[in-house]
Amino acid sequence: MAPPPVIITAALTGSRITKEQTSAIPITPAEIAAEGVAAWRAGAGVRHVHVRDAATGQGTQDVDVFREVVDALRAQTDAILCLTTSGIPGRNLPTAERIAPLALQPEMASFDAGTIQMDAGLFVNEPEFLDALAADALARGVKLELECFDLEMVHTALRYHRDDKLPAPLHFQFVTGTRYGMPATAQALVAAVDLLPEGSTWSVIGVGRTQTPMAMLALAMGGHVRVGLEDNIHYRRRELATGNAQLVERAVRLAGELERPVATPAQARELLGLA
Repeated sequence: MAPPPVIITAALTGSRITKEQTSAIPITPAEIAAEGVAAWRAGAGVRHVHVRDAATGQGTQDVDVFREVVDALRAQTDAILCLTTSGIPGRNLPTAERIAPLALQPEMASFDAGTIQMDAGLFVNEPEFLDALAADALARGVKLELECFDLEMVHTALRYHRDDKLPAPLHFQFVTGTRYGMPATAQALVAAVDLLPEGSTWSVIGVGRTQTPMAMLALAMGGHVRVGLEDNIHYRRRELATGNAQLVERAVRLAGELERPVATPAQARELLGLA
């Protein structure tokens, strides 16, 4: 039996990395869109999209800024758009502001399934916010990517599914390697995957230097992979990545070594239940 295709997600910019840390980080809508196009050309079937405030350079949930990026990416590519609803960890934005990008009708949006301490401060995702996000996504037909930083968040997502707030098929994005969340280890990933209902899909984020090892592990286990400057600004130790495309290209090569074909956007839609 042929190995299953792998969906590669590119997380383009996040909300906090600055130009002082790396000149490759995209800040303006034009820069973010250009990075999204380059990642798509390199093999990313999904782009995870944050946008930035022009005045501060930090993340924003301004729907008009999202619209600039979304319109540009839709005009130039056929890859799936997954828009963030996370806002900025450490700053508790109003629920309406956080879910506003769903009005642009992306195929996917993020669902951070609980509250966790982050280096930047407390990342708050209260039940009231999750309820509102799940309801709005269900009404608009937007599939939620279930971002889970620990096993408690996996259980929360499963409870929302049992309560008919998150329809199948479920797609999980396991975040590993943060200071307070799941460690970037095989044991942690196996424990998380073992909790998933049949028919679910899953992908792995390895933060910082754990990005490549966790990508390799996910590829070997039959999962999917997220890479990108939001999660890791280095290509290797002491060497900054030139852009998102370089990180995607490495994931493509790793998939090739394991004889896993890289999913086209059309194949990714089928695997995620979007087709």
